Amino acid sequence: QVQLVESGGGLVQAGGSLRLSCAASGRTFSSLHMGWFRQAPGKEREAVAVIGWGRSTYYADSVKGRFTISRDNAKNTLYLQMNSLKPEDTAVYYCAASRDVGMLRLRVSAVDYWGQGTQVTVSS
Repeated sequence: QVQLVESGGGLVQAGGSLRLSCAASGRTFSSLHMGWFRQAPGKEREAVAVIGWGRSTYYADSVKGRFTISRDNAKNTLYLQMNSLKPEDTAVYYCAASRDVGMLRLRVSAVDYWGQGTQVTVSS
């Protein structure tokens, strides 16, 4: 079992930055594919960025060039640096983990474990 706890969400003005963190329990972090997903009100959950256990990274087109995903296996922690934030980035952001390589194709259905989510609100 893997437990994921997000932090770092909040309210920021458009053009600003936030850094999300996700602390993972267990000894298997380094062998898991990790990712960030988000869900806005009235919309389906979608992938934002994922990072494989081999550190390959993949991003949704909407965040390419603005967001950076990274991981620190020594600290069992996943990060998402979000720059140049836009109002349309407003959502609950979820940390996710999986052993399914399908998550590297940004598939929500491939996620094995979810965090509880953290709210990110970008004001215009």
